[in-house]
Amino acid sequence: MSTYRSPFERLRAKFDDSELECPQCGYFDSEGGWRVTTSGSRVQYQFVCPSCDAVETRELRL
Repeated sequence: MSTYRSPFERLRAKFDDSELECPQCGYFDSEGGWRVTTSGSRVQYQFVCPSCDAVETRELRL
């Protein structure tokens, strides 16, 4: 397995390590993680709370 990780993979890992608490209800999802999608010049990270279905979104424009 390669040890190379892109900057986007490293940012997702940072979110997964530190930002898994729902800002709406306060639920901490220790098993969850952020989803990553891309579309052209945008990279979007989303966390969906399994308790209240709130969506936290972070977006990078390239």
